[in-house]
Amino acid sequence: MARGMAVGAAVVVWAGVALAQQTGFTRTVLQQVEISAPGREAITARAEFAAVGAAVGRHTHFGEEIGYVSEGAVSIEIDGTTKMVKAGEAFIIPNGKPHNATNAGPGKAVLVITYVVEKGKPLATPVK
Repeated sequence: MARGMAVGAAVVVWAGVALAQQTGFTRTVLQQVEISAPGREAITARAEFAAVGAAVGRHTHFGEEIGYVSEGAVSIEIDGTTKMVKAGEAFIIPNGKPHNATNAGPGKAVLVITYVVEKGKPLATPVK
């Protein structure tokens, strides 16, 4: 179990580093835990977009992304539809849907996100 958690944490860190290379975006994993749904785990993370226009880049997840904007505002694009989500509002992104989030300003944007994803898969996969 400890070895599995260490491997899972390494995958999450690698996925976070790959996407963190986008200018002005960082994702910090706060917890990674097994849940009662077979083959799934919950990962809670803090995402920060440092400047207006900073974006994570198009990507997908092997599960749902459930988020809350704690500071600022982000523009979330899913399947060609864009939605503005401001501080105090929540959102959900369905399993496998390519999406992007961009800081819509006026200052930095901070999100708290829980991913309910397949165990052993990367947290995020870039999409071209």
